[in-house]
Amino acid sequence: MPSDPARFVQIAQIGLIGIGATVLMDLWLWLLSRLGVPTAGFAMVGRWVGHFGRGTFAHAAIAKAAPVRFELGLGWLTHYVIGIAYAALLVGVQGAAWLERPTPGPALALGVMTVAAPWFVMQPAMGAGFLALKTPTPLKNSVRNLANHAVFGLGLYVAAAAVAALAA
Repeated sequence: MPSDPARFVQIAQIGLIGIGATVLMDLWLWLLSRLGVPTAGFAMVGRWVGHFGRGTFAHAAIAKAAPVRFELGLGWLTHYVIGIAYAALLVGVQGAAWLERPTPGPALALGVMTVAAPWFVMQPAMGAGFLALKTPTPLKNSVRNLANHAVFGLGLYVAAAAVAALAA
Protein backbone atom coordinates (compact mmCIF):
# COMPACT_ATOMS: atom_id res chain seq x y z
CA MET A 1 0.00 0.00 0.00
CA PRO A 2 1.48 3.39 -0.97
CA SER A 3 2.53 5.76 1.79
CA ASP A 4 0.57 8.98 2.26
CA PRO A 5 2.97 11.09 0.14
CA ALA A 6 2.77 8.51 -2.66
CA ARG A 7 -1.05 8.52 -2.48
CA PHE A 8 -1.02 12.33 -2.62
CA VAL A 9 1.19 12.22 -5.72
CA GLN A 10 -1.20 9.73 -7.39
CA ILE A 11 -4.20 11.91 -6.60
CA ALA A 12 -2.38 14.97 -7.97
CA GLN A 13 -1.43 13.05 -11.12
CA ILE A 14 -5.03 11.93 -11.63
CA GLY A 15 -6.22 15.50 -11.16
CA LEU A 16 -3.73 16.82 -13.70
CA ILE A 17 -4.64 14.10 -16.19
CA GLY A 18 -8.36 14.80 -15.85
CA ILE A 19 -7.84 18.55 -16.18
CA GLY A 20 -5.45 18.10 -19.12
CA ALA A 21 -7.83 15.80 -20.98
CA THR A 22 -10.73 18.18 -20.37
CA VAL A 23 -8.68 21.14 -21.58
CA LEU A 24 -7.84 19.27 -24.79
CA MET A 25 -11.53 18.51 -25.29
CA ASP A 26 -12.35 22.19 -24.69
CA LEU A 27 -9.73 23.26 -27.24
CA TRP A 28 -11.35 20.85 -29.71
CA LEU A 29 -14.80 22.32 -28.96
CA TRP A 30 -13.42 25.84 -29.35
CA LEU A 31 -11.91 24.91 -32.74
CA LEU A 32 -15.22 23.40 -33.85
CA SER A 33 -17.08 26.54 -32.79
CA ARG A 34 -14.62 28.70 -34.76
CA LEU A 35 -15.42 26.52 -37.79
CA GLY A 36 -19.14 27.12 -37.28
CA VAL A 37 -19.96 23.71 -35.80
CA PRO A 38 -22.48 23.91 -32.94
CA THR A 39 -20.99 22.83 -29.61
CA ALA A 40 -22.17 22.18 -26.06
CA GLY A 41 -23.31 25.00 -23.82
CA PHE A 42 -21.98 24.51 -20.31
CA ALA A 43 -24.49 26.98 -18.89
CA MET A 44 -27.19 24.41 -19.62
CA VAL A 45 -25.17 21.75 -17.81
CA GLY A 46 -24.93 24.12 -14.85
CA ARG A 47 -28.65 24.79 -15.01
CA TRP A 48 -29.35 21.05 -15.04
CA VAL A 49 -27.03 20.38 -12.07
CA GLY A 50 -28.30 23.47 -10.27
CA HIS A 51 -31.81 22.07 -10.30
CA PHE A 52 -30.66 18.90 -8.47
CA GLY A 53 -30.83 20.81 -5.18
CA ARG A 54 -34.47 21.58 -5.95
CA GLY A 55 -35.18 17.89 -6.47
CA THR A 56 -35.50 18.12 -10.26
CA PHE A 57 -33.32 15.77 -12.27
CA ALA A 58 -35.13 15.71 -15.64
CA HIS A 59 -36.57 18.48 -17.79
CA ALA A 60 -38.73 18.60 -20.88
CA ALA A 61 -36.35 21.28 -22.24
CA ILE A 62 -33.48 22.51 -20.09
CA ALA A 63 -33.32 25.83 -21.96
CA LYS A 64 -36.87 26.58 -20.75
CA ALA A 65 -36.12 25.67 -17.12
CA ALA A 66 -35.65 28.51 -14.65
CA PRO A 67 -32.11 29.87 -14.76
CA VAL A 68 -29.84 28.98 -11.84
CA ARG A 69 -27.52 31.49 -10.23
CA PHE A 70 -23.95 31.06 -11.53
CA GLU A 71 -25.06 28.32 -13.93
CA LEU A 72 -22.22 28.91 -16.38
CA GLY A 73 -19.58 28.55 -13.67
CA LEU A 74 -21.39 25.54 -12.23
CA GLY A 75 -21.48 23.98 -15.70
CA TRP A 76 -17.75 24.45 -16.22
CA LEU A 77 -16.99 23.15 -12.72
CA THR A 78 -19.15 20.09 -13.37
CA HIS A 79 -17.40 19.51 -16.71
CA TYR A 80 -13.95 19.51 -15.07
CA VAL A 81 -14.98 17.44 -12.04
CA ILE A 82 -16.36 14.80 -14.42
CA GLY A 83 -13.09 14.87 -16.40
CA ILE A 84 -11.12 14.24 -13.21
CA ALA A 85 -13.53 11.47 -12.17
CA TYR A 86 -13.02 9.73 -15.51
CA ALA A 87 -9.24 9.99 -15.08
CA ALA A 88 -9.63 8.37 -11.65
CA LEU A 89 -11.76 5.62 -13.18
CA LEU A 90 -9.09 4.97 -15.82
CA VAL A 91 -6.35 4.68 -13.22
CA GLY A 92 -8.63 2.57 -11.02
CA VAL A 93 -9.23 0.13 -13.87
CA GLN A 94 -5.67 0.11 -15.25
CA GLY A 95 -3.86 0.33 -11.93
CA ALA A 96 -1.39 2.88 -10.64
CA ALA A 97 1.38 1.42 -12.82
CA TRP A 98 -0.42 2.93 -15.84
CA LEU A 99 0.52 6.36 -14.47
CA GLU A 100 4.20 5.53 -14.92
CA ARG A 101 3.84 4.05 -18.42
CA PRO A 102 0.57 5.22 -19.93
CA THR A 103 -0.60 3.58 -23.15
CA PRO A 104 -3.13 5.07 -25.58
CA GLY A 105 -5.48 2.08 -25.94
CA PRO A 106 -7.14 2.17 -22.50
CA ALA A 107 -7.37 5.97 -22.54
CA LEU A 108 -9.00 6.06 -25.97
CA ALA A 109 -11.34 3.19 -25.09
CA LEU A 110 -12.48 4.88 -21.90
CA GLY A 111 -12.87 8.21 -23.69
CA VAL A 112 -15.15 6.62 -26.27
CA MET A 113 -17.11 4.79 -23.56
CA THR A 114 -17.74 8.05 -21.69
CA VAL A 115 -20.08 9.11 -24.50
CA ALA A 116 -22.66 6.88 -22.80
CA ALA A 117 -23.13 9.58 -20.15
CA PRO A 118 -24.46 12.27 -22.50
CA TRP A 119 -26.29 9.81 -24.74
CA PHE A 120 -28.13 7.92 -22.00
CA VAL A 121 -28.17 10.25 -18.97
CA MET A 122 -27.57 13.93 -19.66
CA GLN A 123 -29.37 14.40 -22.97
CA PRO A 124 -32.50 12.53 -21.89
CA ALA A 125 -32.55 14.38 -18.56
CA MET A 126 -32.14 17.73 -20.31
CA GLY A 127 -34.96 17.05 -22.78
CA ALA A 128 -32.98 16.03 -25.88
CA GLY A 129 -33.86 12.33 -25.60
CA PHE A 130 -31.68 9.24 -25.75
CA LEU A 131 -28.98 9.65 -28.41
CA ALA A 132 -30.34 13.18 -28.98
CA LEU A 133 -33.37 11.67 -30.75
CA LYS A 134 -35.55 14.68 -29.87
CA THR A 135 -33.21 17.11 -31.63
CA PRO A 136 -33.51 18.12 -35.29
CA THR A 137 -30.30 16.25 -36.22
CA PRO A 138 -29.86 13.30 -33.83
CA LEU A 139 -27.35 11.34 -35.94
CA LYS A 140 -25.15 14.39 -36.49
CA ASN A 141 -25.33 15.26 -32.78
CA SER A 142 -24.51 11.72 -31.71
CA VAL A 143 -21.53 11.51 -34.09
CA ARG A 144 -20.28 14.85 -32.75
CA ASN A 145 -20.64 13.54 -29.20
CA LEU A 146 -18.64 10.45 -30.12
CA ALA A 147 -15.88 12.52 -31.74
CA ASN A 148 -15.73 14.88 -28.74
CA HIS A 149 -15.36 11.97 -26.33
CA ALA A 150 -12.73 10.31 -28.52
CA VAL A 151 -10.77 13.57 -28.29
CA PHE A 152 -11.22 13.42 -24.52
CA GLY A 153 -9.78 9.88 -24.57
CA LEU A 154 -6.82 11.11 -26.59
CA GLY A 155 -6.47 13.86 -24.02
CA LEU A 156 -6.35 11.31 -21.21
CA TYR A 157 -3.38 9.66 -22.89
CA VAL A 158 -1.58 12.88 -23.85
CA ALA A 159 -2.02 14.33 -20.36
CA ALA A 160 -0.92 11.07 -18.72
CA ALA A 161 2.16 10.89 -20.94
CA ALA A 162 3.04 14.50 -20.06
CA VAL A 163 2.52 13.90 -16.34
CA ALA A 164 4.62 10.69 -16.51
CA ALA A 165 7.41 12.56 -18.32
CA LEU A 166 7.39 15.30 -15.67
CA ALA A 167 7.44 12.72 -12.87
CA ALA A 168 10.41 10.85 -14.34
